[in-house]
Amino acid sequence: MITRLAAKSDIHTIILIQEMNLFDNLSRLEREQNGFVTTPFTIHQLKRLIADHGLFVVESDDQVHGYTAAANWEYFAQWPINPFMITRLVGTRFRGVIISEHNSFQYGPVCIDEHMRGTQAFPRLFEEMRLEMCPRFPVGITFINKANERSYRAHTRRLGMKVVDEFQYGGREYYSLAFDTAVSVLQ
Repeated sequence: MITRLAAKSDIHTIILIQEMNLFDNLSRLEREQNGFVTTPFTIHQLKRLIADHGLFVVESDDQVHGYTAAANWEYFAQWPINPFMITRLVGTRFRGVIISEHNSFQYGPVCIDEHMRGTQAFPRLFEEMRLEMCPRFPVGITFINKANERSYRAHTRRLGMKVVDEFQYGGREYYSLAFDTAVSVLQ
């Protein structure tokens, strides 16, 4: 298993993984058991992430099995939930850093093929992203729909993320979580 920055040749597979795990494409039972992704990317958006070194993949046997994204707040402003979230977080202290739009970034979504969940794919993919973003930002931020218990457990238990806010947006409830980019999640 390897993790790396995504290439344009990975886009088709990333879109397939995304479609199989989008909230609207899953039954309630599937969402409860396996988690879900709520932020769909277009091909154009993925190409921009690749150009900005903000799209990462995990692969095994020359096949991509998962992806995650990370970028500055300007990039993620195209989804209205993100400006709402960062506005709430500006001025919040996390591990000695006062969060701002300039010293933090948005991480996520992350999606791993079902058969790779529970392996080292998730922490290794996260670590690949963390190492790329660490020189640019001391703090990473993500949000998780409170209905996505699997994702919440994975991020808090496996990666050690800390809840820094809870909010409602669009009729749904979310956690905002933060992490220190200087701290490895690998043991």
